[in-house]
Amino acid sequence: MHEITLRQVEMIRAVMLRGTINGAAEHLGVSAPGVSRLIKHTEESLGIRLFERRAGLFVPAVEAGPVFDQIREVYKGVENLQSALTSLKKGEDVRLSIACAPSVAQFIAARAIRTVRRRYPDLFVDLNLLKIEETPDYLLLERGEFVIMSSPVSNPGVESEEIAAGKIVAILPEGHPLAQKDVVTIAELAQEPLIGVDPADPYGAIMARPFLEAGIEPNYSMRGRFAQTVVSFVRHGLGVALIDEFSVAEVYMPGLVRRPVVETTPISIYVVAKKGRVMSNFAEFAIRQFAKELSESHDHWREDSPN
Repeated sequence: MHEITLRQVEMIRAVMLRGTINGAAEHLGVSAPGVSRLIKHTEESLGIRLFERRAGLFVPAVEAGPVFDQIREVYKGVENLQSALTSLKKGEDVRLSIACAPSVAQFIAARAIRTVRRRYPDLFVDLNLLKIEETPDYLLLERGEFVIMSSPVSNPGVESEEIAAGKIVAILPEGHPLAQKDVVTIAELAQEPLIGVDPADPYGAIMARPFLEAGIEPNYSMRGRFAQTVVSFVRHGLGVALIDEFSVAEVYMPGLVRRPVVETTPISIYVVAKKGRVMSNFAEFAIRQFAKELSESHDHWREDSPN
């Protein structure tokens, strides 16, 4: 008995669906004589009558019922495969689990994820906020694909790659005397009630660096654990602070004034991932969007800053 080809299965199904040779030819976009010849050849080579001819219509032969049942199953599988591929392309029934430092999550993450969802409208996004010390476990236990951090992570099981560079800026309450200046100095900030993050924390150490490089020991009147807390304290008039520019990368921030610092200090943003892990298409696309949003935010700040 001869084996049946996928092309023959396709022809048989087309005749089954349309009931005529001409209809099947139209369905497949081929010539009617070609369909007729292939059906005849298939019946002869298999030794099975597939169709009965009734009043010009091709009706599946009763004895060929099991064949048509299998053909339906084959096409059901093909349709399921096509549906799965379409869902994957759109991001349906799949999850993107990622994490960010709070400073990046504040504004940048929402912009990056907005573009990701536009590309993959049905993708479920699970965004976590992590401290740097929580990052290795999150990645090594594969709770998520990558983490965006403001410091590289020192662990042999993960790798860090810089994806953006920015700078540290000053934030002041609206109406503060220093807000009248186009640019402020570290010495001027040190004379005010300072709000910061514990210098023992990696992010806090980065924020304290400009003071230490200027030979000034920062004397904090208040400390918060995350950048958002620092921003909230300053906005409510409790003091002034240094912060990374990405934490205040929003056009409208009522009650808050951002100013460049004379003693410019750079800050880098890193994507951290488990070493050797193959990223999903969603994760790779998301990383590109984070890098793009971080870069555009930095460029916007630079354009708005006084010369």
